[in-house]
Amino acid sequence: MIKERYKPGMRVRLLRMNDTQAPPVGTEGTVRGVDDIGSVMVAWDNGCGLNVVLDEDEIEIIDK
Repeated sequence: MIKERYKPGMRVRLLRMNDTQAPPVGTEGTVRGVDDIGSVMVAWDNGCGLNVVLDEDEIEIIDK
């Protein structure tokens, strides 16, 4: 289900991330895919590479 919603190339915006090294809220990025445990892999525009854990973090789709 997660892989169907978050497709590679889709643009997202960070709303909340539970990590001290998280990019700032509002940072945008491009979905690279979804890994085997259901984390959304995002190439953040600021160069950060942290994955989004949907149970703890929150993103919104801004461009399909």
